Amino acid sequence: MGVTFTWPSSTLLLFSSENTTLHRPMTEAEQALFGSLSSIGALVSTPAAGFLLDVIGRKYCATLFSIMHVIAWVMIIVSNRVEVLLTAIFISGVGGAAFLVVPLYVSEFCQESIRGGMTSGSVIFYAVGMIVSYALGGYVDYYPMVYTCLCIAVVGVVLLSFLKESPMFLMKRGREQEAAKSMAFYRATKVSSKVVQQELETIRRILDAAKLDETEIPAEERKLRTSVTAKPIQKVSTFQFIKKSYPTRRALLVTMVLTTASVFQGLVVVQVYAETLFSKAIPTMSATISSIIFSIITLVSGLVAAYLTDVAGRKLLMLYSSLASGVCCVLLGSQIHMSWAPHAVTAVIIYTFCVAYSLGSGTIPFVLSAEVFLPEVKGILFMLVIEWTWLCSFIILFIFSPLVATIGLGQIFYLFAAVCFATSVFTYFFLPETKGLPVDIIQTLFDRKRNRRA
Repeated sequence: MGVTFTWPSSTLLLFSSENTTLHRPMTEAEQALFGSLSSIGALVSTPAAGFLLDVIGRKYCATLFSIMHVIAWVMIIVSNRVEVLLTAIFISGVGGAAFLVVPLYVSEFCQESIRGGMTSGSVIFYAVGMIVSYALGGYVDYYPMVYTCLCIAVVGVVLLSFLKESPMFLMKRGREQEAAKSMAFYRATKVSSKVVQQELETIRRILDAAKLDETEIPAEERKLRTSVTAKPIQKVSTFQFIKKSYPTRRALLVTMVLTTASVFQGLVVVQVYAETLFSKAIPTMSATISSIIFSIITLVSGLVAAYLTDVAGRKLLMLYSSLASGVCCVLLGSQIHMSWAPHAVTAVIIYTFCVAYSLGSGTIPFVLSAEVFLPEVKGILFMLVIEWTWLCSFIILFIFSPLVATIGLGQIFYLFAAVCFATSVFTYFFLPETKGLPVDIIQTLFDRKRNRRA
């Protein structure tokens, strides 16, 4: 995904020039679509992924959407028509549903003590794809580049075949023996081991409403879990569950606000339009080299964020990184607007912004979305959060170029700064710390009414 989604950065100028490898140069409207159609593809496929997660399972969902990238690169190789290229970008965007599938998949088999770091793995390896994309675009000819990208997509599909299905999904389907084998695979131990049995018991406790301690769950959840007819929780519809569960609605609101803020803090624009942006902001430096350095910093920052997520906690990272990102956006906007320092300072500010963003907004919202919802509604609510994220990504990518032409590049970063500072305020007042907690306990943290009574 990192390779495909950032590919426009290194090819946009080529496709819009008279020397294009396509059958004709792209128009301005097509250039805007080239950078944003992948978000539309993900917007369309994410609801389907939310449905398929509980039908065919996590592993086969991940495989299905990875195949979309293979199809896209084959289309790009066999045709040089602009229309085919744009269609291929849309299809690759369909594979973007992996941003829903992968964190949810990983969160269901990794230990709670490392859940934050593991679920942020999708962000880390997205950065690896960025490095590959920028390097290929800057130093490799067009067709060797697209053939290499196709090979990467194919290898990704092949490697997925070695994984096991999520133990949580298998337990929900009543396939306990398969769940035990899957858990043994992910814990690198025997099926009969104590570790596997303890993990399966934890899953049973979460899935089996009757075994939950009523003092550990909100009153709204208890009403759903115990009725006069003693119906099991599976009989309650998703809509009913959300409607009656205040903690679930509150958790959904918090994650939606934070994912929205993470998009409109602006780094997604820098990632997709990196070479164009660097050529304008730092004209004295090679745009390709600037982009590669940027992607390497993104990767290293993601690795650090994966570690700190389970050490410092979600709230502190989100709070302070948003503040730091806001300061960077103010400095960057004023530097682009007024040129108060050498171009090298612009590069330093952009890279600092990348670090600050990656430590918080680039990681924490995805971690939260994978851990704050109960299994009964996790798939559908996580889908809604990711769907909204893709919509926001499309909006900001589509309007970015027109906004630059209208108000200027520097002024746009002032808007990003306002979002960053607002995110810090929201995080301070509304985001509880969820580090290392099981989902049933996390739900109690979002029960404001119960916490006030306590």
